[in-house]
Amino acid sequence: MAARKNSLEGKQPFARLDQHFKSLTGEVAAKFAMLAGDIALIIDDAGAIIDVTADPVEFPDCNAWIGRSWVDTVTIESRPKIAEMLANADRGVTQHWRQVNHIASDGSLPVRYAVVSMGAGAGCIAFGRDMRDAAGLQQRLLQAQQSLERDYLQLRQLESRYRLLFDQSAEPVIIIDADTYRVREANPAAHKLFGAKPGTLQGGKFTALFSKPAREPLIAFLGSVMVSSSVQPIDAEPVDGGEKVLLSASAFRQRGGHFLLVRLASSNRIAGETSAATLSVIEAMPDAFVLTDANMVIQVANAAFVELVGAATVDQLRGRPLSEFVGRPGIGLDLIDGQLAKHDIARNVSTVIGAKDGFEGEPVELSAVRTDGDDPVHGFVIRPIGRRLRDLPAPNDTPRSVEQLTELVGRMSLKDIVRESTDLIERLCIEAALDYTTNNRASAAEILGLSRQSLYSKLHRYGLGNLVDAID
Repeated sequence: MAARKNSLEGKQPFARLDQHFKSLTGEVAAKFAMLAGDIALIIDDAGAIIDVTADPVEFPDCNAWIGRSWVDTVTIESRPKIAEMLANADRGVTQHWRQVNHIASDGSLPVRYAVVSMGAGAGCIAFGRDMRDAAGLQQRLLQAQQSLERDYLQLRQLESRYRLLFDQSAEPVIIIDADTYRVREANPAAHKLFGAKPGTLQGGKFTALFSKPAREPLIAFLGSVMVSSSVQPIDAEPVDGGEKVLLSASAFRQRGGHFLLVRLASSNRIAGETSAATLSVIEAMPDAFVLTDANMVIQVANAAFVELVGAATVDQLRGRPLSEFVGRPGIGLDLIDGQLAKHDIARNVSTVIGAKDGFEGEPVELSAVRTDGDDPVHGFVIRPIGRRLRDLPAPNDTPRSVEQLTELVGRMSLKDIVRESTDLIERLCIEAALDYTTNNRASAAEILGLSRQSLYSKLHRYGLGNLVDAID
């Protein structure tokens, strides 16, 4: 369109051509040629360039074209255009601007030409306009268009993936308009949740999917989501009176509008997922866990308990009394059961696992809880404390403190504990006497009312002899 607009076609000629241009000199005509374009070529009848005018800064190679055929100065794809323009000039056909690419030292040089015949046997003149700026704009336009096409393709791919995820998701999802609460999109899982045919939820009121008592709290919930991102999910009863639905929502903007993405789930499914997650955690926890009925019969046990009692599988334990594995003979779970019956909880009870046939069992620490109801169950968390007891006195050693004596409850009989307490008092008195006499054994024996031989015997018994010798 631009090429035709700048050509001679359709333009009104001068009314007094002879009068205006009769006195036109060659110098003036040359100025016209120089002003008509950025470059002008004088072409003879053979198509050779015989003269040229141009800015040498913009066209540094133009003088080298003189004497050469015009078609030899352009690229191969531009040569048919040159031949066509020269032929039309010979026939006097109206010329249009045609773009050709000259061969230049720094690449190609785009120039748009229009050829005008100077008369029979006088050759023609080619007026040219530098198109490098326009070519740069065209290149940038092409790059921008290609970039837009790539972005559009990426958006289409993202939309396809979003649509696939949206449609294939097992979780019911509904997108609603935040201003009107009308459903914009709903995936198949949402239609299934409300018992609707595919595609029938779009355009309807979201609140109409729920019972009338639930609509006002639901509207308040959706309004809160618009101003806060930490709103807790709520339960709402569907309009058909089915099981309650748990709703969580988040707000987003798109094309200047506000929307809400609402995720829905049935309460039973949430409870099932929570129970499954809880069981997974219990199974993987390092401490032993046992669940029993009201009669202390094992119902469920995790892998840590199975390993602790040396069983092969949990099936070998299910249905057996917990007392077969926990507690000493004669000191069973009655004490723990009594605490649970009174307080519904027992904390940090010291007992043993696997005490039978002369084996004292492995020391453990047990905490338990009992549920309320007509058919209560008991939960036990059992933790081995063998490593912790390495720092405590062995049954044949004398305890170092009253706290250590109380920790022996449940692991030793009262008679043994009383004997240990007597040893504790005796040892503490000997240590105090040695400290008072600056480790003088004779003075310490006199203070305690013992013979030196008796004191030495007790020092050896309590392992204090080496200590005193080292200090002496």
